Amino acid sequence: MGRIRRLESLLEHIEAGRYRLGPHAARHMLQEGFTERDLLTALRWGRELAVYPEDERMLVLGYMVFGPRLKLPLHVVLEYARPRWVDVVTAFIPDRPHHVYSRARLAALIRFDGAREELEWSGPEGRKNSPPREAAG
Repeated sequence: MGRIRRLESLLEHIEAGRYRLGPHAARHMLQEGFTERDLLTALRWGRELAVYPEDERMLVLGYMVFGPRLKLPLHVVLEYARPRWVDVVTAFIPDRPHHVYSRARLAALIRFDGAREELEWSGPEGRKNSPPREAAG
């Protein structure tokens, strides 16, 4: 069985720079237009929404602050499996900020985020970047 850690203890590592942004978090930052600074602010003022001890992960609800009257929710999934280190698995702007995800749903969110991957087809001249005939249509 995994350990349960509190956000407060993880923030010590994050503040000391002992964290890593995973590729899924970086992709959401680019797609949704928030920065690493926004993510860190959300964690600093966030709260644990769910803890998944089996995975040594937690879901944090924080807010990106844009002036005194505007703040947007941000969900951040942290993994604390390695001692004295925190991995930011993913971060995304939620449709329902206070909704707690099951482990299965959270895993599905991490595996597939609705982004379309770019495909490049190669083949004979004139058909580059288009699907083969049998796949078209």
